[in-house]
Amino acid sequence: MPKSTPRKKPAYTPPPTSSAQAPSPTWYKALMVTLMVAGLLWVVVTYLGAPSSTTGFPIPGIGNWNIAVGFVMMMTGFVMTTRWR
Repeated sequence: MPKSTPRKKPAYTPPPTSSAQAPSPTWYKALMVTLMVAGLLWVVVTYLGAPSSTTGFPIPGIGNWNIAVGFVMMMTGFVMTTRWR
C-alpha cells in the first residue's frame, strides 16, 4: 500500500481574537449605584410623606407620580448593570 505524503504547509489556524472588552469607567459604577439608591430613597420618602398629603414629598405637584419617578431611577440603575464590565 502506498504511503500518503504529508502536507507541505500546515493547516491554517486563525489568530486568537480577544473577546474581552475594556472595563467600565469608575464613574459608571458610581452612577449605577447612586441611581438605584436614590430611586429607593425617593420611593421611601414618598411613602413616608403620604399620610400628610399637604406636604407632598418629594415633589408636591405630581402626587403619586413620585413613585413612578423613583421606580424609573431604580430601573435605569438596574439596566446599567447589564452593560457593566
